[in-house]
Amino acid sequence: MNELKILIILTIMIGTLQTSYAQTNESDRELKISDEEKIILFTGFSIIVIAIFLFLARDIILRKKTTYDKQEHESKKDRTYEKYHSSWGEDYEEIGKRGNSKQEREFRDQVENNDLPNYYEILGVKINASPKEIKKNFRELAKKTHPDKTKENSEQEMIKINKAYEILSDVESKEKYDKYMKSN
Repeated sequence: MNELKILIILTIMIGTLQTSYAQTNESDRELKISDEEKIILFTGFSIIVIAIFLFLARDIILRKKTTYDKQEHESKKDRTYEKYHSSWGEDYEEIGKRGNSKQEREFRDQVENNDLPNYYEILGVKINASPKEIKKNFRELAKKTHPDKTKENSEQEMIKINKAYEILSDVESKEKYDKYMKSN
C-alpha cells in the first residue's frame, strides 16, 4: 500500500517538473510543450487515474469467490443471495445442516463431551410429563432446596433445577433438548 502511495506522489512530482521545465518563448510568453513531454504527462496522469481506480475497487478485486458465487442461481437476479451469503455472518451455516441457536450449540457441545444433564431426572418427572406436572415438581423442588428455606449452601442445586425447568417448560427448547437427549 505504501509503495502505491509513493508511486502516485512520484508521478505527480514528475508531471509538475516536466511542466515547469517546458520550453518557453520569451517574445511570445507562450508555453510550448514538446511531444515527448506530452506523452510523459499523459502517461503519468493515466497511471494516477488507474491507481485511484484500483485503490477504490480493491475490496471488490481482492474478494474471495466462494463456490456459491460460481454457480448460477435464481436468487442472484434479485440480489437476495447477498442477505444469506455475506461475509458479515461468521456463524453462517447452510440451511438444513443444523441449528444455529446458542441453545442448540450448547446441547451439541454437551452431547460431544458426554455431559448432557438429564433434566427429567433433575425435576423427577417422566419424559412424557405434561407442562402442569413439570411446573408442579419444579415448585416442590424449589421449596425444598431454595437457600433461603434450607439455610444450607444449595445454590448449585437450585441453579440445576432452574435450568431444567427453563428448558422443559418451553415447548421449543424441550423439543430441541429431546432431540439431543435421544441422540445421546
